[in-house]
Amino acid sequence: MLKGKSARPDWDTYFMEIAKLVATRSTCLRRQVGAVAVKDKRILSTGYNGAPPGLPHCADTGCIRKNMNVPPGQRHELCRGLHAEQNSIIQAALYGTSIKGATFYVTHQPCVVCAKMLISAGVERVVILSDYPDRLSEEMFAQAGITMEKFRERDGGE
Repeated sequence: MLKGKSARPDWDTYFMEIAKLVATRSTCLRRQVGAVAVKDKRILSTGYNGAPPGLPHCADTGCIRKNMNVPPGQRHELCRGLHAEQNSIIQAALYGTSIKGATFYVTHQPCVVCAKMLISAGVERVVILSDYPDRLSEEMFAQAGITMEKFRERDGGE
């Protein structure tokens, strides 16, 4: 039972809290993002943004995007790190876990690159905590019939 909550947890809140916790593992200097893939109330994979395993982190090398004054939502290839959604998809692939039909809980709206990956992976729903300046990702989710909704914490009642 969740402390201070009813016996029936609010699953969106529960999994978004996990996404926020996963984001604390981020090694990005500009934005800490966490993602959790869930199906049938089970966590399939998690991811946070940062450099690939074995490579230096931005804390060691400096932020390419900051040094080049790249605005948010543009030129995603100019970054050492992978996005949280990408790392979650990769983690699922490494361990042979299908994310088809999953819900992704993400602390920030996916960029268009991540949106295309989530669409291709068969994700059915995306729940976001914060917006991100990428309208094309919103359009692509809508065209693919994938629900993207802004997280709203509930009062915990039945």
